[in-house]
Amino acid sequence: MSLEAASKITTQHLQRQAFLYIRQSTLRHVLENTESTERQYALRQRAIALGWPAERIVVIDRDLGKSGAATADREGFPQLVAEVSLGHAGIVLGLEVSRLARNCTDWHRLLEICALNNTLILDEDGTDSPVNFNDRLLLGLKGTMSEAERHLLRARLRGGILNQARRGELKMALPVGLVYDLTGKVRLNPDQQVQETFRTFFATFERTGSATGVVKHFRHHQLLFPRQVRHGSQKGQVVWGPLLHSRALQVLHSPRYAGTFAFGRLHCVKDAHGHVSHQRVAQEQWPVLLPDTHPGYITFQQYQANLERLRANAQANGANRRNGPARQGPALLQGLAICGRCAERMTIRYHCRHGQVVPDYLCQRAGIAKAVPICQHIPGSRIDQAISQLLLETVSPMALEVALRVEGELQSRLDEVDRLRQQRLTALRYETELAQRRYLQVDPDHRLVADELEADWNQKLRHLHQAQQEYQEQRARDQQQRDERQRQQILALAQDFPRLWNDPVTPQRERKRMVRLLLEDVTDHCANRPGASLALRGWML
Repeated sequence: MSLEAASKITTQHLQRQAFLYIRQSTLRHVLENTESTERQYALRQRAIALGWPAERIVVIDRDLGKSGAATADREGFPQLVAEVSLGHAGIVLGLEVSRLARNCTDWHRLLEICALNNTLILDEDGTDSPVNFNDRLLLGLKGTMSEAERHLLRARLRGGILNQARRGELKMALPVGLVYDLTGKVRLNPDQQVQETFRTFFATFERTGSATGVVKHFRHHQLLFPRQVRHGSQKGQVVWGPLLHSRALQVLHSPRYAGTFAFGRLHCVKDAHGHVSHQRVAQEQWPVLLPDTHPGYITFQQYQANLERLRANAQANGANRRNGPARQGPALLQGLAICGRCAERMTIRYHCRHGQVVPDYLCQRAGIAKAVPICQHIPGSRIDQAISQLLLETVSPMALEVALRVEGELQSRLDEVDRLRQQRLTALRYETELAQRRYLQVDPDHRLVADELEADWNQKLRHLHQAQQEYQEQRARDQQQRDERQRQQILALAQDFPRLWNDPVTPQRERKRMVRLLLEDVTDHCANRPGASLALRGWML
């Protein structure tokens, strides 16, 4: 024992316990950097040499594999602070200050408690007493250097990652539908069923214009959607299940499906309790955005258009919201009506008149924001009648051509859905044949294994048989819907489009969709003189 250490250690210190705190930052360090762990455990002999009996030396090693940047994820450090606060500790041993804490908040809190209870701190350099001003100054400087060292290490790692990301070579977890090949390049999933499902997904969104519409399409046709298992024994495997709305939004917001490498889309925020949350960063603030770096299911321009459509679909997306998804209300100009006085987009208010729901168009945004009277309040029945008449005059001459295109589009959709169902059956047949081969290759006398493989084979056969029956029933229903008689009905309706438009059975949502394909916007000047600025876009379904 050195004379300096002997002068600081008193009988009062020796009557209390010695606490040896051991920590490694990660489990990899625990497994690979064994010398550092052994050096920390060797401090126990140092405490014995200073005069503490072996039975009064407490080893706290519950934080092996945990970072010292915060207290939230550590269990051993709060235990150490509690023991020091209760006056049970005569000395705290650690290989270096960074083992005890990597941030000044935790470190200076421990120093303050040690000073109040006259607890010594020992590291590889020597023994210090927080009661002594010079020792306290030295320990505070060590804590500051430990935190600065953590900042430098993180800056170096961040710089390397960012430099690799700017070249588009940083390997990140890929969403389902994309995989790395043997050379490390990003490719589409080689499973044709996965590829066709994603192509159907994006084509359906292009047609319906909303994530909810895509989910309804998949549910109506009983189509499954792939997802990748991230944890557990099946990590990395692709499993199939119903498409959820949250999953649809994730796919639409991911730039990787557009063949684009992006880095910095999320920002990590840590609260006072150490809980980490992720916040989305605006695309303009992404550190790295590299379009066309690998194959994708859509183009970058389509990805941007999809995001713009999602923003337009939001219920409250600012003053310039337009062309959201058509809803069930009878107002034909939902999202299209513009005030002729202030050029603000008008909202809709419904009320009942003679037992019918009729719309009114209101320009009330400025009135709500500034607490002033609304700009305009226009009954919508006259405007909708004028728009209906304009639409009938425009569409009737081209109705037959439109009907033929509609009929072909419906048939292509059914063919697309049928192709996905056939691919699902192909995958089930492969799983059944694989289970059969496993059963046939096992030794028949090894009944414990043979019985299990036979049960698995029988289960696969039942699933395949059930899927084949469902496929035949669904295909029969589709064929029934697309028979020649219905085709003639479509052509007949096309030749009498006014009757189809005025038919009470025709959903209001479909009327709105037809209006949006022909009208850019409608500027309303007053109730008696509605004016419309039109922009023909062509016909789509």
